[in-house]
Amino acid sequence: MNIQEIIAKKRDKLELTKEEIDYFIKGYTEGTITDYQASALIMAIYINGMNYRETTDLTLAIAFSGDVLNLSTLGEVVDKHSTGGVGDKITLILMPIIASLGIPVAKMSGRGLGFTGGTIDKLESIPGYNTSITIDEFIENVRKVGISLMGQTLNLAPADKKIYALRDAIACTESIPLIASSIMSKKIAAGANKIVIDVTCGSGAFMKTKEDAEKLAEIMTSIGKLAGKETVCIITPMDEPVGYAIGNILEVIEAVDILKNKYMPKDVKSIIEELGANMLVLANKVSNIEDGKKLIIENIQNGKAYQKLLELVKNQGGDISYIENTDKFEKAKYIVPILVTEEGTIAKLDALNIGKLSCYLGAGREKKEDSINPRVGFVFNKKVGDTVKTGEVIGYIHSDDEEKAKEILQQEIVTIK
Repeated sequence: MNIQEIIAKKRDKLELTKEEIDYFIKGYTEGTITDYQASALIMAIYINGMNYRETTDLTLAIAFSGDVLNLSTLGEVVDKHSTGGVGDKITLILMPIIASLGIPVAKMSGRGLGFTGGTIDKLESIPGYNTSITIDEFIENVRKVGISLMGQTLNLAPADKKIYALRDAIACTESIPLIASSIMSKKIAAGANKIVIDVTCGSGAFMKTKEDAEKLAEIMTSIGKLAGKETVCIITPMDEPVGYAIGNILEVIEAVDILKNKYMPKDVKSIIEELGANMLVLANKVSNIEDGKKLIIENIQNGKAYQKLLELVKNQGGDISYIENTDKFEKAKYIVPILVTEEGTIAKLDALNIGKLSCYLGAGREKKEDSINPRVGFVFNKKVGDTVKTGEVIGYIHSDDEEKAKEILQQEIVTIK
């Protein structure tokens, strides 16, 4: 067996065996297969695809290319993952809710790349919060307060890190088998018994069409089943940002306000109800989705979810005074209003464009080693479908660079009809 033969098979649209896939992943992880050989195979997969069996074999090979966490001592751990988007602060809201309902939450999250935000970046904008804890501390935290959110500090799925970087470099990111294997390998390696995946769909997501989102969901559900992990995929819209805030500190503030029951954007309510209820069903906490949705909202209204957030932050070294009083967070130098120039209805708040503009302000990173500015971003007060009057403020740009804010104001951020 050699890599040239494996490349040629996939180039010629033939199925790869489990042994061939294992050979590739082992060789590439260890460095005996070169980047240019791996690039050729990844491009062949991108062009010719993989069937469910191949995709599952690829997922498992990647998952077991490094450490695999065992969380069985914690009980029925249900993990949640999102395929990414703009303004996606759902983990910050939902996981304390789930923990407040007695379900252990042991979650490893990633950093943002490009226009998609990362949960770890948001958590690290809370002064003192430590995302780089040991696995023993991670598990002990869950035992102690029922929840721990940390970065991916283990040698989890190292093959995925190499393949992910290569996919990005050779324009092969939008491949359903490669996306599915990347997501599911990390979830399997992270040790959860059961998994709920938020498959985002729209301009601000990797999956631009509902058809592609459904295809990805179907493949990931199949992989989960074949890997012995009960998996549910929920398709959620990502044509406009989630909630009102985009940017790290700004999203933390919004998440805290929601858990304090100050307000609840309709899209956030819909997403946390749907994902949360499915997590509760998988954890055998409720027997049906509707009962799960009621419990989700109930634990926001009674304050238990907010208290669990405080426990999480305090337990991982964070200064809870910032959660108790979000006015303490650092603010951008310039907070510039966005005015509409005509009367009508908001037809479009393009998530992709807003995500890219947030990156331009410094809220995101184009390369993994880039630093981010936690203060900057956008806060809107309107959603698609809302009516506006000429001269009305529909949101604010939070920027440390006045010229950048002025440049953004010259662009069409919102479409009015």
